[in-house]
Amino acid sequence: MFTWRDVEAQCPEFADRVRAVFAAGTNKTIATLRADGSPRISATELEFNAGSVTLGMMGASLKLRDVRRDPRVAIHSPTLEPPEDGEWPGDAKLAGRLVAVGAPPDHPDPDAGFFEVDLTEVALTYLGDTRDHLVIESWHPNRGHRRRTRT
Repeated sequence: MFTWRDVEAQCPEFADRVRAVFAAGTNKTIATLRADGSPRISATELEFNAGSVTLGMMGASLKLRDVRRDPRVAIHSPTLEPPEDGEWPGDAKLAGRLVAVGAPPDHPDPDAGFFEVDLTEVALTYLGDTRDHLVIESWHPNRGHRRRTRT
């Protein structure tokens, strides 16, 4: 299993920037797979906590049904408009498989699901210094950190 701790250890500055982009707003977007294989997107919240990325889902939610059947997910940071002047922090994405973890003590929904993300990819996309190209940084468990540009 690859955790957020692995990303922090291998490329701490990249990890800090990704975490900051995810922290820019409460609601993130999660993509799950329906029973027929088609995608479903839903709102979610997540936490970076003690070297892990964790999240929970209400017991009756369709996304919980999806991930209990197929744990593969992609999660997108809150979307922020680039400012006219100044630096845009970009957007960030995580992908991986959800691994069930125990519920917090005294949680009121006994059917809720709580998960840690087993990471397969982390990506950060932002405008370059001259604002005429995109910079795409990514981390993969077996390849590490990579930086590319696209015009």
